[in-house]
Amino acid sequence: MSVRFLFLTSFLFISGNLLSQSYFTAGGARLGTDWGITFQQKILKYTTSEVIFQSSLVREELMLTGLIEHHFPVVTKRLNVYLGAGVHKGFVTDNSVNYESPYGMSVVAGAEFTIARFVISYDYKPAFNFAGGENSWYSQTGVSVRYVFIKQNFIKKIKRRKERERRKRERIKKRRELFDKKS
Repeated sequence: MSVRFLFLTSFLFISGNLLSQSYFTAGGARLGTDWGITFQQKILKYTTSEVIFQSSLVREELMLTGLIEHHFPVVTKRLNVYLGAGVHKGFVTDNSVNYESPYGMSVVAGAEFTIARFVISYDYKPAFNFAGGENSWYSQTGVSVRYVFIKQNFIKKIKRRKERERRKRERIKKRRELFDKKS
């Protein structure tokens, strides 16, 4: 039993370090405690930035959140768990409330699965207000469905094409230098 567990753990760790997200740019809807839109951009091999613009179903607020998330692939690059943190700024939409627009820090923990051109995720995203807001802490959960605008393979193809063009320019330059030496 312990050998199987050790093998499975090693496999998950190794496969997680070999693979990364299967998308480069994705955007869509976020539904849950609050609802809104979400846009996610890969910035490093295992890291994405995410912007969420959401409206509360309970409070008279709109909120803009910026997050940096680190992804941990599980078995395949299409299944990830992630952790992240960032900042948020709220905007009170009803002047009759007796609190100011909040701002503060948000953290996030979740899991996502990519299927075809869609990324489906579930996360827990508490928000801590430094100032303003109805409360100093909001507990938020959400399901996001994002459409993959740019696949990771597309970016790899562009990089390969640029590398081929660079090598071609180098070969032409070497041929010219060789020709100039012979003349």
